[in-house]
Amino acid sequence: MTWIAARGTSRGMADDTLDRLEATIRARKDAPAVRSYTASLFFQGRHKIAQKLGEEAVETVIAACSGEDADIVPEAADLIFHLLVLLADAGLSLDDVRRELDRREGQSGHDEKAGRPLSFRPE
Repeated sequence: MTWIAARGTSRGMADDTLDRLEATIRARKDAPAVRSYTASLFFQGRHKIAQKLGEEAVETVIAACSGEDADIVPEAADLIFHLLVLLADAGLSLDDVRRELDRREGQSGHDEKAGRPLSFRPE
């Protein structure tokens, strides 16, 4: 994969890699689906992207429970990739996620969760 974006952000190497990957994903959004896996996901639509994200999340959980910690890393990479595709499809970015994490910083997880509106209500 060829990543396109400026290097050397103030966020450090890890975020720089994610920023470059995010830029590549956005660049592939309008590419022909037959030439790019990423473009094929966009072509197939939000439900397919969400399905792939869910599959990768399950694979990450399986790797985490396998007893081989090193198996988590490639699955986590796949999970992050598919999350970035979903964000791009929704017109969102890592910066939107960063802002939300910044907003939550210093707040108790219990308090933050209690303040959220309920998305799903049991029948």
